[in-house]
Amino acid sequence: MAEPAYTVASDSETTGEEKSSSAFPEIAIGIDIGTSQCSVAVWNGSQVELLKNTRNQKLMRSYVTFKDDIPSGGVSYQLSHEHEMLSGAVIFNMKRLIGRVDTDPVVHSSKSLPFLVQTLDIGVRPFIAALVNNVWRSTTPEEVLAIFLVELRVMAESQLKRPIRNVVLSIPVSFSRFQLTRIERACAMAGLHVLRLMPEPTAVALLYAQQQQQMIHDNMGSGSEKIALIFNMGAGYCDAAVTATAGGVSQIKALAGIATGGEDFLQNMMRHLLPNFDNLFSSRGINEIKSMGLLRVATQDAIHKLSFEESVQIDVDLGNGLRICKQVSREEFEEVNQKIFEKCESLIIQCLHDAKVEADDLTDVIVVGGCSHIPKIKNLVKSVCKRDLYKGMNPLEAAVCGTALEGAVASGISDPFGNLDLLTIQATPLGIGIRANGNSFVPIIPRNTTMPARKELVFTTVNDNQTEVLIIVHEGETEKADENHLLGYFKISGIPPAPKGVPEINVCMDINASNVLRVLAGVIMPGSQQPVVPVMEVRMPTVDDGHGWCAEALHRAYGSTLDLMTVQKK
Repeated sequence: MAEPAYTVASDSETTGEEKSSSAFPEIAIGIDIGTSQCSVAVWNGSQVELLKNTRNQKLMRSYVTFKDDIPSGGVSYQLSHEHEMLSGAVIFNMKRLIGRVDTDPVVHSSKSLPFLVQTLDIGVRPFIAALVNNVWRSTTPEEVLAIFLVELRVMAESQLKRPIRNVVLSIPVSFSRFQLTRIERACAMAGLHVLRLMPEPTAVALLYAQQQQQMIHDNMGSGSEKIALIFNMGAGYCDAAVTATAGGVSQIKALAGIATGGEDFLQNMMRHLLPNFDNLFSSRGINEIKSMGLLRVATQDAIHKLSFEESVQIDVDLGNGLRICKQVSREEFEEVNQKIFEKCESLIIQCLHDAKVEADDLTDVIVVGGCSHIPKIKNLVKSVCKRDLYKGMNPLEAAVCGTALEGAVASGISDPFGNLDLLTIQATPLGIGIRANGNSFVPIIPRNTTMPARKELVFTTVNDNQTEVLIIVHEGETEKADENHLLGYFKISGIPPAPKGVPEINVCMDINASNVLRVLAGVIMPGSQQPVVPVMEVRMPTVDDGHGWCAEALHRAYGSTLDLMTVQKK
């Protein structure tokens, strides 16, 4: 049977609005798009069901191949052999690249992938291309993700026998709001409407809450609050969360995340096996791409085997007289990646500290994600948390099951047995604030603030007779503003001339239940109760691609003439 035809809409087109509503409630599907694998699930009326593709697979590879006129993804197209990924025509790791500029270290580390990733190092989106008939065919992470999402949508529509429009997607904790807009754009291009974007450990926390709720029903008990640490590590990202669960309500007490995952294990080992890796593969010819891919496949296979064996033999011919024949032990693998394991440990400790929870207070410790099978990861988490690992969920399916549950809840579906009497109280994964006091980042909504949230802070002018101020909004945790994510900016004009420090610029940030951020700013003069200029209200983010250039242009155009400083509390 031929695969259903599909199209990818352009960014400028409106998508999904034209679909007619069905006679029955439209339950949103849950999608977990991992860096290397993806899955789709839906609430079937009594439980979460994972959908399968035509090859009966619940877990599908996250890639798109451009070798034909119509690109194909890992849902409908099966690589004839792992080495087909070495041709340069296959784009993968899109989740690591989406929403990043070419100065980002994650983008630079992606240059070792067997397709083209070029940078100008000026703060614009990187150039990404697939090799098609010996010609580089340019694309974007959004386009690749949209093609993949279309295939997932077609697969779900085929099985569920109804149109699919609404989705809940899992995302890494460390994603900036700018990256979230790229995910939403890719979904719109695929004709999908995003109901929720859930941090991956938050989705796992919802599944955990349902399991605890079910246990209470089965035991006819009331159930006390349970505190769990969730550690999620996939191919591209590493996240941690502390959740307090009782009566189907899961409150996220702390979130932490970094852009480190199995891909970093892989690249470290590739460079360990071939110390002059960067020099050998500095060009992007067909032979170099093939050699790079051969090394990647052999190393990836070895890392998987080291989870179950103490040592493995790597024997790979890279061509041009270059051959690697080496015995690698698990101890050697752990030593090469020692810094990554230290990052994971620090992430867990930070998350516990932010949640104000001691290891002894934890009821359960949950480890999920593609790297959950690595012995060092499991032992590290057990050592820090002083608990055996929770065995009540499949580590590769937990996140997508959580998104499916949220999809049912967000769609207004009720369950007579109370299986959907669930609520997740989310928290902000990153601090949000503005540039003030020179180049300092002043958080207005701190990290791990319960959502919805509304907070404000008062600033003032730094120059005498300053009639304008520039509000530059950032997101992150670094003390220097320009090292955080730039979300947007706007200017307030018409401030009455006055000595510096006299006007009060009140900046308010509001995050609603749908995670929409609005920034409001008004100016009040002493003796007045009303703003002297109309209040500005701006939805963030406002910057598009090239936000590195935006920051540079703002500094060059205005310098410190429109700066703000915080007002000291009396």
